Amino acid sequence: MPNARKKSNYTKKDLRAVSDNPELTKADFAKARPFSEVFPDLSASIRKGRGPNKAPTKKLVSLRLSPEVVEHFKSTGPGWQSRIDETLRKAVKRKAS
Repeated sequence: MPNARKKSNYTKKDLRAVSDNPELTKADFAKARPFSEVFPDLSASIRKGRGPNKAPTKKLVSLRLSPEVVEHFKSTGPGWQSRIDETLRKAVKRKAS
């Protein structure tokens, strides 16, 4: 996978010359406090992830599939795992009929 970072043609000297913020020192970091301590109300209002499902509708499993199957479903775009689930559910229903 290629490196996602772009190289700029600016040097550190260029960036220091236009920076309004001084470089932080070890002493500055030693005085730093956690975000949740400085802004407790804001911290409490920020949602932290999805959290546990109240009623999980699916079961987490590890499954090995052939590369062709994975590539086929991935090529159809986002939601490919749900489409695999849908295809398997249809197969189960056909088999049960």
